[in-house]
Amino acid sequence: MWTIYLKELLELVRDRRTFIFTVFIPVFGMPLIFSGFGYLSSTLFKQASTADMTYAVFGKEHAPQLAARFAREKGFHEIVLASQDQIKPAIGAERIKFALVIPAGLSDQLAAQQQGRIELHYNSAATVDVTRKRVLAVLGAENGALREQAMARFNLSPQQLAYTLDPIRLEDHSTADKREQMGAVIGGMLPYILLMVCLMAAMYPAIDTGAGEKERGTLETLLLAPVSRSAIVLAKFLMLFTVGLTSALLMIVSVGVLIHFFGSLAGSELVQMLHAIGPLDLAMVALMLVPTAAIFAAILLSISIYAKSYKEAAGMISPLIIVTILPTLVALLPGVELNWRWAMVPLTNVALAMKELVKGTMDYRMFSVILLSTALTAGLLLALCRWWFHREQVLFRN
Repeated sequence: MWTIYLKELLELVRDRRTFIFTVFIPVFGMPLIFSGFGYLSSTLFKQASTADMTYAVFGKEHAPQLAARFAREKGFHEIVLASQDQIKPAIGAERIKFALVIPAGLSDQLAAQQQGRIELHYNSAATVDVTRKRVLAVLGAENGALREQAMARFNLSPQQLAYTLDPIRLEDHSTADKREQMGAVIGGMLPYILLMVCLMAAMYPAIDTGAGEKERGTLETLLLAPVSRSAIVLAKFLMLFTVGLTSALLMIVSVGVLIHFFGSLAGSELVQMLHAIGPLDLAMVALMLVPTAAIFAAILLSISIYAKSYKEAAGMISPLIIVTILPTLVALLPGVELNWRWAMVPLTNVALAMKELVKGTMDYRMFSVILLSTALTAGLLLALCRWWFHREQVLFRN
């Protein structure tokens, strides 16, 4: 068995394409991609919130104070349009970002203490609506000034004015520290990344070790060797298990090194949260990856053994990514927390436990249940793979 295991690993190292997907991408590619995307997204959000925004106003004479406030606001630049019919073409040509249409009689409505309305024209087909958010910020400041002017007529004291505007004010006192707040976000993405790396790293070796050997005709030679089929299955399973687990662990190490040298660029709060994750938490994350890698190895090997060719195996394994994503995303849904019931659901329990470990709120009593349920699932899948490999109609479907 060990001879076959070492032979499979040696072939993996010699295959340059598989080596790139197994080692290079998890260790160097994925951390750089995610860190680069994070830096790019934060930079773009900051630029979008402070960038110069062109706009047009119609009916300024009906609300001169509001028009003057937009003119004074930093980052806004007015463009004069001939008529309202040019609003849509100007937005489409990106001459302006938005246009305000102030109806006649707005000043009279406000003077009579009646609610007025203005029209906002803009392109709302955006994932993050920065334009409307910035307009509402300016309009909110104007509304605050108008409320104070209206209340000043009643000669109210500052305390009475505060009561009139907001009789009950809500003050937030969160019991969660910075690690819990940031860990809820980062901890939700960590299992998704690690499990995907663990699966994708073992995907190409799995296709090659089953369907690939069928196409090359070497599977028959291996079956004639004085080794039991159970030993062959176990050797191939251990090879895939080693590849998947090693890739995920190497990615944890590479991310740690990346944060150690370049973590200051991501912000002090993120660095402090990551430094708060102790060796025990990291060891538990690594330990949970062991049965998870075994689950992926057993499933991938079963599919590869069943497939007739390399192409068919690749087509059958690709939907497995979606199946893996769904249980991981369940951990991000509201109301889904780590408890004794979720601790027995494969993959979802690992994702929830990793999130709790990053947040620092892990209930360590559930750790044994998570390991036991995940290991039991991996054992059943391996037994299924072994039974699958003993069937002649599966091995020789051609």
